[in-house]
Amino acid sequence: MVAAKDDNEQKPEVSAEEQALRAAKAKTEAKKAAAEAGRAKAKKAKEDAAAASVKIAAPGETKVSPSKTPRMVKLYREKAVPALMKEFNFKNPMEVPRITKVVLNCAIKDAVANPKVLDGALEEIMSITGQKPVLTRARKAIAAFKVRQGNAVGVMVTLRRARAYEFLDRLVNVALPRVRDFKGVNPKSFDGRGNYSLGLREQIIFPEINYDKVDKIRGMTITITTTAKNNEHARAVLAELGMPFRK
Repeated sequence: MVAAKDDNEQKPEVSAEEQALRAAKAKTEAKKAAAEAGRAKAKKAKEDAAAASVKIAAPGETKVSPSKTPRMVKLYREKAVPALMKEFNFKNPMEVPRITKVVLNCAIKDAVANPKVLDGALEEIMSITGQKPVLTRARKAIAAFKVRQGNAVGVMVTLRRARAYEFLDRLVNVALPRVRDFKGVNPKSFDGRGNYSLGLREQIIFPEINYDKVDKIRGMTITITTTAKNNEHARAVLAELGMPFRK
């Protein structure tokens, strides 16, 4: 009888509370495993759908649907790349310079006295580019112009990938030909690092601007950044894309 009692003491029974805790823990782990499996399945489905709807883009470009590929991107792939490879003896298409970004900067001197004029500039730049611009602020105070550090003095927007090519297409083929007595853009406005800057005096050359709603004529600076290592290569790629350089 004593031995039987000792055996029972060596094998104590699990309490109902502990069993409930173990069951709850097992249930929680099962839920976590199911959630992880669901997320993995959804991620794979999303990747498969994206892979089915896009095609491989050129170096530095975004992956876009074939039906939405900008016309200038097609021009770059089909005309500019083969022509520049032949002209400069590039052995790989990756060596061919490409557009990385386009920056529009509009400085407004009247914004210091009347900040509300920035609202019109914001709307116009957004209409031209299809992207919301940001305010540019003074980095330091200039007493002669009554400018304090941090004052909003203009607007700026940076376009990349497909939007950059779309804007260049409209700039080259629609906006610049509308400039009065246009004879071409300056072929020397390169900085030696593959970047080209162009100044425009009027925003109304863009067809997106409604002339009746323009409160004031404003100019802007457009900077085109490329991967070219020198001015010659940068000029060549822009010329292949239709930039009308002055002769």
